[in-house]
Amino acid sequence: MSIRHFINLPEIGPETLKGILEHAHALKREKYNPPQILEGLSLVMAFDKRSTRTRLSFEVAMKQLGGHTIVMNMGEMQIAGSETIEDTAKVLSRFVDAVMLRMSSHEMMEELARWSTIPIINGMTDESHPCQIMADLLTIEEKLGAIEGKKIAWFGDYNNVCKTFAQAAPIFGFDLVISTPPDLKPEKTTADVIYQEDAKAAAKDADVLVTDTWVSMGQEGKSIEKFMPYQVNSALMALAKDGAIFMHCMPIHQNEEVTPEVLKTPASVIYDEAENRLHAQKAILAWCLEEAGVRVRKSA
Repeated sequence: MSIRHFINLPEIGPETLKGILEHAHALKREKYNPPQILEGLSLVMAFDKRSTRTRLSFEVAMKQLGGHTIVMNMGEMQIAGSETIEDTAKVLSRFVDAVMLRMSSHEMMEELARWSTIPIINGMTDESHPCQIMADLLTIEEKLGAIEGKKIAWFGDYNNVCKTFAQAAPIFGFDLVISTPPDLKPEKTTADVIYQEDAKAAAKDADVLVTDTWVSMGQEGKSIEKFMPYQVNSALMALAKDGAIFMHCMPIHQNEEVTPEVLKTPASVIYDEAENRLHAQKAILAWCLEEAGVRVRKSA
């Protein structure tokens, strides 16, 4: 039986991803009585950067579903020393049932997955953030209904979250407009993903305005001047559809990528979005572990 890794959205398949999203909705409805479908299973979580939402959401998700967690800093693991990626992957596969990694190197994560006989989950790399996108889509559907046909406008840096939104657009059938400084525009666009240098044009009639920090961890000292035309403010929000929402995966730098005025309006759903990391992670864990060669006790 094939191992169910959750690393790159395009490799998983549209119907499977839509099923995970539907399960996330269902698990949220059961938030006060979560099914113990992962009883007796263990998840190791390894980090090479600080984390609030990723660590909390995965730890609480695994425990709410009946499982156990082990948290490690990448610097504590032998992979940071002389041990090969192959050896680390094979040893982890003997101890636990799944691994969630938040690490800079996407290539290293994929190599770990090649040698692993248990699911590897991408908690974030410099190239992608699929778990965040699943939580974001869950939030959009809660607030605005089915994601298909919606217009999402992205502003600011062309980073890992934006790139994963671009991967998700053709899978889930929404339109993505990317508005960044021209030197950061994507190399390729499609019918589902277009580039618009003018932020005002990108925001017009959008259902969702979304941004992220302009200075990620490890980029301290980076100049932000070129990003200022892409700040989400009240004027930009006013160009979107009535009832449009604002999203940000956090942490937020107020008066940089977004103004405090936008954050104080009902359009801001950032805390719903943060909570939905928990419910999306539960659905991802359930899919990875349910039929991946480990025993999962079904709820009655």
